[in-house]
Amino acid sequence: MSTLTPEDLLAHYDGARLWPADAVAADSVAAAYQSQLALRRLRVQRGEQPRGFKIGFTNRGIWPRYNVFAPIWGSVWDSTVAWCASTGRLTLGAVCQPRIEPETVFGMRATPAADATLEALWDAIDWVAPGFEIVQSHRPDWKFTIPDTVADGGLHGRLLIGRRIPARELASSAAALDGLLAGASVVLSRDGDPVDQGRGANVLDSPLRALHHFLQELRACPGAPDLQRGDVVTTGTWTDAWPVAPGQRWAAQFSAPLASLQVQLD
Repeated sequence: MSTLTPEDLLAHYDGARLWPADAVAADSVAAAYQSQLALRRLRVQRGEQPRGFKIGFTNRGIWPRYNVFAPIWGSVWDSTVAWCASTGRLTLGAVCQPRIEPETVFGMRATPAADATLEALWDAIDWVAPGFEIVQSHRPDWKFTIPDTVADGGLHGRLLIGRRIPARELASSAAALDGLLAGASVVLSRDGDPVDQGRGANVLDSPLRALHHFLQELRACPGAPDLQRGDVVTTGTWTDAWPVAPGQRWAAQFSAPLASLQVQLD
């Protein structure tokens, strides 16, 4: 059995190559986050810029399918994020076993206060948007352990962010935004055919609560950076994660208050 170094993880990421079957990335979740942070430093050293974070496995409904029973997080990069109004493109390129997830994305206008309540977190949010995250796994057939998913960059591949709506145009308080997002729904379609549906409440009861949970986990991780003004945070899938391929067109028909989003995959 061999142990994957951060340099190994980066090489497999760049080459969209599966990890060796006998390789391990970390023997615990805590060690896996330290490996992920070392990988983050390597990416910064070569010129990539962090643009925020992704939260994964916030949808409790899919935990048994992946044998993962707690949320994870990872970094999002200037090299992995794209923006659009309603329709965008993403190149799968060097993404290993890609799958797509419809999500809610938050933009931060400030670093949240220490021990932030939901209301204090609301004060730090600038905008809310629909998003598509392309997730990936370097383990065959998406069979992994929780430490694998953490060390594997939180499974982040690409992120498309749709129309950004100022948070205060949507709601006047954390409680109001929490309720709006929890009650919203989405229909996920591939090439015009519906394949799945979900609700905001699937995501740790609401995307805002998922963001709050993530903030606590981030600040409990030794060496992790804090949330900063301008960071984006995508909060996890409302449906299952679906395999994708170049040439497909996916749509997420969100109900109010989110806008709908389409992506062409290359």
